[in-house]
Amino acid sequence: MAPIALGDVIPDGTLAYFDDQDQLQSVSVHALAAGKKAVLFAVPGAFTPTCSMKHVPGFIEKADELKSKGVEEILCISVNDPFVMKAWAKTYPDNKHVKFLADGSGTYTKALGLELDLTEKGLGIRSRRFALLVEDLKVKAANIESGGEFTVSSADDILKAL
Repeated sequence: MAPIALGDVIPDGTLAYFDDQDQLQSVSVHALAAGKKAVLFAVPGAFTPTCSMKHVPGFIEKADELKSKGVEEILCISVNDPFVMKAWAKTYPDNKHVKFLADGSGTYTKALGLELDLTEKGLGIRSRRFALLVEDLKVKAANIESGGEFTVSSADDILKAL
């Protein structure tokens, strides 16, 4: 499958998260993003160095600026289970706007065409690092990295696209 691209409508899919009452929930990506301006960004893995120290912190730090430009949802997706995503989210106590969503089996990542095979590194099939700016489910910016690089998918890159 070809990777998601500029002008495409994002596929629907079900992701998992823990709500404020610590209950496991499932949510449709379309339910979160339909009729809204949203940022979907993905990382190869929770607790990994670049993801934890650069990618996620950038979106947390720039969340208010993104919101001021009309972004209503900031969604962090990773091919990890919801328990890992919950624990990872707790490491960012200042986070108020980024939702941490688990794509445990990589089904949504596959629907986007953005799988990354990290089997040789002991990580299995993960997601390529990316950031999508979406308006009413249509991709307005597709900043997709090659492999696990971090050169085009930062919060600053999305701000430039707004």
